[in-house]
Amino acid sequence: MESWNVVFPEAQRVEVRKEPLDPVLGRTEILCRSVASLISTGTELQCLRGVFDAGTNWSEWVKYPFQPGYLTTAEVLEVGPEVTGVRAGDRVNAAHPHAQYFKAEARDVYLLPKEISAEQGLWLSLAKTTQLGVRRAELQLGETVGVIGLGLLGQLVAQYAYLSGAKELYAIDPAASRLDLLPKLPGIRPLAMDAGAAREEIRAATAGQMLDVVFDVTGHPSVLAQATLLVKPFGRVVLLGDTSVPSQQTLGPNVVSDAVSILGMHSLKNYRDWNHPAMSELFLSYLIQGRMDIGPLITHRYSPLDAPEAYGLLTGDRSSAMGVLFDWTRLA
Repeated sequence: MESWNVVFPEAQRVEVRKEPLDPVLGRTEILCRSVASLISTGTELQCLRGVFDAGTNWSEWVKYPFQPGYLTTAEVLEVGPEVTGVRAGDRVNAAHPHAQYFKAEARDVYLLPKEISAEQGLWLSLAKTTQLGVRRAELQLGETVGVIGLGLLGQLVAQYAYLSGAKELYAIDPAASRLDLLPKLPGIRPLAMDAGAAREEIRAATAGQMLDVVFDVTGHPSVLAQATLLVKPFGRVVLLGDTSVPSQQTLGPNVVSDAVSILGMHSLKNYRDWNHPAMSELFLSYLIQGRMDIGPLITHRYSPLDAPEAYGLLTGDRSSAMGVLFDWTRLA
């Protein structure tokens, strides 16, 4: 059996390769055919760029040739003899790289309800990461919130924070095209500028009080110091963008004097009583109820065979696209 797979053979190079796949299943494995997969823009472009400090998660994880991706909706073709709860014909979300066919442990996939489309099902990993970040902030009703970086993660953080009762939400990104994708809801204030420039805007808007919580979703090493200057004394800064070069990251000058808390959160964690299946179920229920909407966030659809073009678009100008997916049905 052969599968078309997206591969980074080395830094700055993208290929689509037809590679062998052993179709024989282990007792608890399933065989899947991808329907769609979404490029995790920040993570995958870091992997493609290939610039990492030694000793970081990035340098340990990314080894070339590298298979990128972890946001896939697939159809189950076959199941192993001891698999329960999943059967042939089911649709699942899988944290698997971009591939036409793949095998996975049945316990590692999430069965999608019939009300959820293939494109909606792509977002589970991102939805859990951002939900964890908002839970880590422990938002209170009426707090003021900033979100720096309105890419895929930032868009979801903004929606979750609004649902959590933010009184005012300042969405900060130099790209106006990203801010245009925010829900048009009262209390959401788009600021088309970088975090440094946003400081005076927020100072004026809050009568000098500044913000309770700021989420840095950029992964850029220079933003943390800027983010700490946007919060009030005893404010919280939540890091959801994991820079690949922490040696270039500095604290703001006010972290100690203003007793600012800097909170990290990783996608593999649980938070308190919320595990990954529970967070997935909550996100999907929000989609079904119409309380969250990711439909406008898909801006580009490609055949997987055009993967070099898709990544070229993103490396050339990330602000020109939001959700970029591979439609694997185009290979049928």
